[in-house]
Amino acid sequence: MLTFTLPVPGINVTLLALIVVAGVYDMLYRRIPNWLTIGGVVAGLALNTFIYRGWPGFHMSLLGAGVGFAAYFIPYKLRAMGAGDVKLMAAIGALVGARDWFGIFVITAIVGGFAGLTLVAMRGRVKRTLWNVGFILSEMKHGRPAYVSREELDVRNPKSIGLPHGAMIALGTIVFLGLSARFRQ
Repeated sequence: MLTFTLPVPGINVTLLALIVVAGVYDMLYRRIPNWLTIGGVVAGLALNTFIYRGWPGFHMSLLGAGVGFAAYFIPYKLRAMGAGDVKLMAAIGALVGARDWFGIFVITAIVGGFAGLTLVAMRGRVKRTLWNVGFILSEMKHGRPAYVSREELDVRNPKSIGLPHGAMIALGTIVFLGLSARFRQ
């Protein structure tokens, strides 16, 4: 079940700083720096260990980082997103824990989906994108990565339609925090 839990103030401030810097940096430079994401993981581990008095906070933070990293690692290996996005979601998981990370993931997927559809429509590539989705699913069924046969499906290729996922993660996280403030549990 999707829950909306507002993180404690120290976590909120750190989380907001992390996602705003990551989102802006990703829009400007199309990458998210390691110093930011690794710093986010370390801050999450340290803050949660301090706030929740030792092992319970450290464990919650470590589990969140692990879930965030693992969930985004597969699309990274398929070249559907960059390594900075994977590390950013690990940092967010370290800050908010696995349960709230899942909520952020769902909201980010919705926000990113709408943004992606808008981008595709604006560029007049709806038909080609639908064909590519079918191709990706067909290749997955046969255990092959789609980017090998079609270079535009590799996020690292300049021919691909790029959407700065770090910015979508930032926006999704802000929406999650807004919903959490509105529907406190």
